[in-house]
Amino acid sequence: MSSEISPKADVSPKAKIGDGCKIFPFVYIEDDVVIGDNCIIFPFVSILNGTRMGKGNKIHQGSVLAALPQDFEFVGEKSELIMGDNNIIRENVVINRATHRGCKTVLGSNNFLMEGTHISHDTIVGDGCVFGYGAKVAGDCKIDSGALISSNVVEKANTRVGEYAVVQAGTTFSKDVPPYAIAGGSPIGYNGINTTVGKRLGVDDKVLKHIANAYRLLFHGQTSVFDACNQIEQQVPDSPEIRSILEFLRGTEAGIISKL
Repeated sequence: MSSEISPKADVSPKAKIGDGCKIFPFVYIEDDVVIGDNCIIFPFVSILNGTRMGKGNKIHQGSVLAALPQDFEFVGEKSELIMGDNNIIRENVVINRATHRGCKTVLGSNNFLMEGTHISHDTIVGDGCVFGYGAKVAGDCKIDSGALISSNVVEKANTRVGEYAVVQAGTTFSKDVPPYAIAGGSPIGYNGINTTVGKRLGVDDKVLKHIANAYRLLFHGQTSVFDACNQIEQQVPDSPEIRSILEFLRGTEAGIISKL
């Protein structure tokens, strides 16, 4: 099955376009681009060199994929933007490719990026994440699967957001937000756990209580992250969710957000 490409689109003959794609007028696609099957590219989208896109993605008007990194270290090296399948990229989204040769910006599968989202160079986004209107993510960040980054959030460079965490609207932060946590405010602080998604995922109520207890030890105890991790191991029953939290906490380099 061939793809439907408007004669008014500027598509390089060197670009690799999968089957069943629809490319609207005024789309611009450069040479070193791979687009998987059944993608829809709406008008005025620019897909630049280094883009590697999977299947079933929808890219809406005015978005730019694999834009040059906004990084003073960038000197024109070849790098990539890797996208998975079934992502929805709404209007005026910008995703930068990586800064250095051989490096990648990564967007997984089944993500929803609302209007005006910006994902900067070398950032890695998992699967099933949601980015609200105007969310801005700086370079070298990591956002794990299922995270919700609300509207007008600013995530500063070299920070992480754990799986199924929620960052509330208008928040700016420069420390890590751990898994299942709800965080917001100015300055950012811990504001409970994401029980809604936990229940939707089938997480047992007892496990949700264990997660809440773990964060009580972390955020309300007068102790370091290191000591809080030891207390969690000793006092909170083991589960995959608790192990994920401990791994995240022990892997922090930017530090962990504090309580409100």
